[in-house]
Amino acid sequence: MLGLKLLTDPRWANIAESNLDEILTDHAWCEQKAASNAITLITQNPEYEDLVHELTAIAIEEMQHFQMVIDIIKARGYALGRERKDDYVGQLMKFSKKDGSRNQAFIDRLLFAAMIEARSCERFRVLSKNIDDQELAKFYHDLMVSEANHYTTFLNFARKYTTDIDVDKRWQEWLDFEGELIQSYGKKEYIHG
Repeated sequence: MLGLKLLTDPRWANIAESNLDEILTDHAWCEQKAASNAITLITQNPEYEDLVHELTAIAIEEMQHFQMVIDIIKARGYALGRERKDDYVGQLMKFSKKDGSRNQAFIDRLLFAAMIEARSCERFRVLSKNIDDQELAKFYHDLMVSEANHYTTFLNFARKYTTDIDVDKRWQEWLDFEGELIQSYGKKEYIHG
């Protein structure tokens, strides 16, 4: 699925479901960070009109998802906790190339975003198929579809705007790195944990 090298063990959904207040808080902040990442890409690359248009829509959609998760948190009597450090995303950021050409940094930022969207999509699929809470299962199924669209948007922009990068080769490097990295995760009530 999505080219990921290692799929999440379905038992992770049990960890998530037994700690709904934690997974929902983490999820809310993941949506906020996804919106921020889209905005960062816009501010750093305003010359690409189609990218600005598409990523503006994604940023808005991610903030709508943030609001939806907050509404679920409130409806269930939980409180939105503080933002959590996402070590998985931090490790992906370290893998991202920043010392090459401007185009290389831009393409890697798009691939970084695609990677996070791909893993989020996969995790939402696991939740939608494996939790008993039918309301949340449907919610995560709907978000899975959205994340898949975001993943392809970022990957397609990387392919469109590369000037000096073999995007398919670099994407394979991302997939290989993430396949090793994700082996250390899937044991906590975090979207990427």
